[in-house]
Formats: sequence, C-alpha cells, structure tokens
Amino acid sequence: MADWHWEHDPDDLLDGLTPEATAEVGRLAQEVATRASMVFLDGASYTGPGPGLRTESRGQVMITYLTDVRGERIVVVQVSWFG
Repeated sequence: MADWHWEHDPDDLLDGLTPEATAEVGRLAQEVATRASMVFLDGASYTGPGPGLRTESRGQVMITYLTDVRGERIVVVQVSWFG
C-alpha cells in the first residue's frame, strides 16, 4: 500500500470552519485516501482514467474531491458542513 494522503485546493478552503469541522474533514478525507490506496494498487504507475469528481459524506460533513491516482492523493475541492 502506497503512502496516499489528502490535500485541499484552494489553500483557504478550510478557513472559517470550526476545529470540530476541520477535524471531521480530515478524518473523512483520510478515510477516502486510504480506500483509494486499496483500489488503485498501481499508484504512480496507473495508466487508466481517473474516477473524476466525487462526493463522500459522514455525519455532518460532505466533501467533494478528485482522486489524483498518479500523485497518490485525494484533492478536496469543496466542503459542506451541516453542523
């Protein structure tokens, strides 16, 4: 399993969220990154198409993200907090 991680873009995406919301975003994004590492075992060597824009939600948070398979990362592009 590769060392997948998550990032957010733009840099100020998490600004204004409460610490609780930011922590929930981090937990959910890491969960998605871990799952992607198990689905895309080739990681940087992957040559197929990417899965495109996707959403995932847990509890009071929903993230919209892109999976950068070759970069072995999840890029969170939108956060909705329902708390």
